[in-house]
Amino acid sequence: MNKKTIKDYNLNNKKVILRCDLNVPIKDGIITDDTRIKASLETINYIINNGGSVIILSHLGKIKEAEDKKKNNLYPVSIRLSELLNRKVIFSNITRGPELNEKVANLKQGDVLLIQNTRYEDLEGKKESTCDEDLAKYWASLGDIYINDAYGTMHRAHASNVGISKYLPNGLGFLPEKEISRIDSIMNENTHPFIVIMGGAKVSDKIKVIENLITKCDKLLVGGGMSYTFLKAKGYKIGKSLLDEESISFCKDILNKYPNKLILPIDTITATSTDSENYTIKDIDKIDDNELGLDIGPKTISLFCDNLKNAKRVIINGPMGMFENENYAKGTKKIYDFITKNNIKTLIGGGDSAASVNKLSDANKFYHISTGGGATLEYLEGKILPGISAINEKEK
Repeated sequence: MNKKTIKDYNLNNKKVILRCDLNVPIKDGIITDDTRIKASLETINYIINNGGSVIILSHLGKIKEAEDKKKNNLYPVSIRLSELLNRKVIFSNITRGPELNEKVANLKQGDVLLIQNTRYEDLEGKKESTCDEDLAKYWASLGDIYINDAYGTMHRAHASNVGISKYLPNGLGFLPEKEISRIDSIMNENTHPFIVIMGGAKVSDKIKVIENLITKCDKLLVGGGMSYTFLKAKGYKIGKSLLDEESISFCKDILNKYPNKLILPIDTITATSTDSENYTIKDIDKIDDNELGLDIGPKTISLFCDNLKNAKRVIINGPMGMFENENYAKGTKKIYDFITKNNIKTLIGGGDSAASVNKLSDANKFYHISTGGGATLEYLEGKILPGISAINEKEK
């Protein structure tokens, strides 16, 4: 990747527009996980320490109607950011207008301004999400340099990431630079066995990733809810287990093309409902009509660990079961335990995978845990991410 970065610019006395991903979970006005805020601190501090002022743009949740504005207000994030930076963060409750212009005009070196949720602009005509040119031009007019640090939204072409970059000198922040280099390192390293573990719910969300990675990996281990669609495609009865009906023909094709690469569960933990405390370990051909599979069983754990024994690098996307309930977290936990105990170079691909690592293992023992679910999935598909392609190339 030969894109310009924050280090390519003199930031002294410059107003830097910084797109962050501060899309954190908030319940009753309280932030329940500030991981994404902490992930943006390196870039924010770099701007402050190099004499710039920071104008932060971020989205929070989706804004489809006026009522969504209250629950997706970025003000609580400005308070937490103030605490983490140990300095006052100025907050603008509007996304454009004279009041915001005045706050920007008064910024001094080292000041940090957080602008209200960019998706407030989606209420009338989806201006943020459709990359409205006038909105992008307006935001660009507030600063001198544009830096995109929001890896989690790199797969979107919005006004606040792709739009602004057309009108200002631009570069990547430390977070996306680190994310892409870590993923490239895993993908491009010529070491084998290279194992991919796929879990989570729907096959349809991961068709392109499977198609791309199956050609590169030595084995693809399939667990989680999506494994039952593969099992159904092989002719097994799966009871009430999660089924992605529209993906059955895709599963049949992949199983026919790569019979020696795909490893499916051979046993499962079943129950009659997701909240049932009574569960049973069953071989995969013994699932009753009123049961659903909620985790991989002990035989499958052994089978998966056997395939991981000599692995040199691993990509994991999605948990092996319904890990939120400790009855169905064993499969995911045992796989993580095996990987960390054997120091296997492993990339965890965002979203539920990252949440499961934080709950069940030690995040510091993995090579990289991605902060962006959708962006990482699309990058693993082999797609060019709009937020990255919009950034200027370095001069050769």
